[in-house]
Amino acid sequence: MKLMAGNSNLPLARDIAAYLDLPLTDASVRRFADEEVFVEIHENVRGEDVFVIQSTSYPANDNLMELLIGIDALRRASAKRITAVLPYFGYARQDRKPGPRTPISAKLVANLITTAGADRVLAVDLHAGQIQGFFDIPTDNLYGAPVMAADILERTGGQNLMVVSPDVGGVVRARALSKRINDAPLSIVDKRRDKPGVSEVMNIIGDVKGWDCILIDDIIDSGGTLCNAAEALMEAGAKSVTAYLTHGVLSGKAVERVTNSALKELVITDSIQPTDATKDSPKIRILPIAPLIGEAIRRIADESSVSSLFD
Repeated sequence: MKLMAGNSNLPLARDIAAYLDLPLTDASVRRFADEEVFVEIHENVRGEDVFVIQSTSYPANDNLMELLIGIDALRRASAKRITAVLPYFGYARQDRKPGPRTPISAKLVANLITTAGADRVLAVDLHAGQIQGFFDIPTDNLYGAPVMAADILERTGGQNLMVVSPDVGGVVRARALSKRINDAPLSIVDKRRDKPGVSEVMNIIGDVKGWDCILIDDIIDSGGTLCNAAEALMEAGAKSVTAYLTHGVLSGKAVERVTNSALKELVITDSIQPTDATKDSPKIRILPIAPLIGEAIRRIADESSVSSLFD
């Protein structure tokens, strides 16, 4: 088994390598003068089971091309099996047609990864379950809920908690977390989104008065939805609001927005390499996800069960 990393999140790749007690494959990923991506592998990978670790986060297109070209280089170097490990799968939010004459970009990117030569995909908290079906190759979707639940129980003891979904579409994810923290009660924030990146909280389904609320979602981008939800929950009488999200995209002024919000704390994983502003924010804490990904990689290489990780 070999591990190869692109440039999108080298600290996470090194942590995964340390968990597996393996070195990262000696490879260089660089740019020509016109910004073309070039990948060169400096060691033999013929007949090897290779895992390419690359989040397709900002800059999404550059990181996606690194992934595709890296997979192609491995295929042409006769690797036995190539697994694309995507701690964060960019374009996942474009998983359906929101209107006429619009693309389903998540399916396009899935086709690109398959055509490049990947034999398998390992992703973390895909934005929608149906994205697994966009790939015509085996796809494992890891869930961040066990890591989050362990952290919540360690810090709170599981007392006086209510799990809150920031929208109706996230109820399944919220219910899965609530089962892991002593079957905590569930409530939902009902919101209306008039255009991308802008949301308006309408009302809260459930009585949150006096509860320590745990907001759960997969992605925080601009932070508007989450901060509005936290404010609405506090106005409805919540004792405190803590948010747990897998992927901290945190674009634009999101960090500033979170820091000035009603949130007690925002907890994200390191599926996307955090910026200095994210690390410096007093309200943002980062959970390591390398052990979860590393254990899944080990089980795929050993041909053992990945789903039993979540039993």
